[in-house]
Amino acid sequence: MKKISKAKIATTYATALYQAALEQDCSDKVFEDVQKLAKALEKEPQFIAYMANPLHSDKDKISLLVDVAQKAKLDRETQRCLNIVLENGRFAELPQILKSFEHLYYQKNNIAEVEVDSVKSLSVEQDKKLKEALEKLLGRKTVVTYAIKPDILGGLRVRFGSDMIDDTLARKLNRLEIMMKGE
Repeated sequence: MKKISKAKIATTYATALYQAALEQDCSDKVFEDVQKLAKALEKEPQFIAYMANPLHSDKDKISLLVDVAQKAKLDRETQRCLNIVLENGRFAELPQILKSFEHLYYQKNNIAEVEVDSVKSLSVEQDKKLKEALEKLLGRKTVVTYAIKPDILGGLRVRFGSDMIDDTLARKLNRLEIMMKGE
């Protein structure tokens, strides 16, 4: 039997959820649900462990899922997807499925995903200016994900698609060192 990668599985479920949401004209609501679920799962990783554990009864898991869906006010399509993921024993892949859905949503809505590395968190004003500059540069709406990377020493490293702008102090020092060695 051929083994399927977890990334492929996540993409398959995410695509099915996106298509169902489009058919029901609720893709924006499902996107909100996905973001809400992703944040909740980061805070409560034991939820995934419980739901993915085959030792717990399916009846208890379904009951818990219904409670979560009601409290979070999840859309019917989001609930259906969670039920299918549970029925198929793929709950351990849920975080990947949610991430794949986000990427698909951004792609289909022409939103650029940008990753920014910095030494420390940007101020609200810096964040606003950076997003405006990126939207102008890319010609479309952007979603920025930040990562704190002390090893860059200063400046920013910006990645979008296959492009990167590396305006970090570490890179500048490295270039200076190469120039001084004459390489």
